Amino acid sequence: MAEAKLTIGELEAGYPLYCKALRRLLQEGRSTQEIERTVCWSHLETLNRCLPSRYKAPSYLLVLIRRDLEQPK
Repeated sequence: MAEAKLTIGELEAGYPLYCKALRRLLQEGRSTQEIERTVCWSHLETLNRCLPSRYKAPSYLLVLIRRDLEQPK
């Protein structure tokens, strides 16, 4: 099946959802390897590659979210 091509604007509009999906995957206990095979990871990589000054690498976001989830509430 062909992958749908999204514009940078469409990817930017979805950024909050991709971050939310990344958080949800971590909360579910998914491994890094599983997360790296997801659509949200791919979209976050594309945003970082095209606009690196605006969007952090997904691996960096993963560390930040993981650290946040491990903080006692």
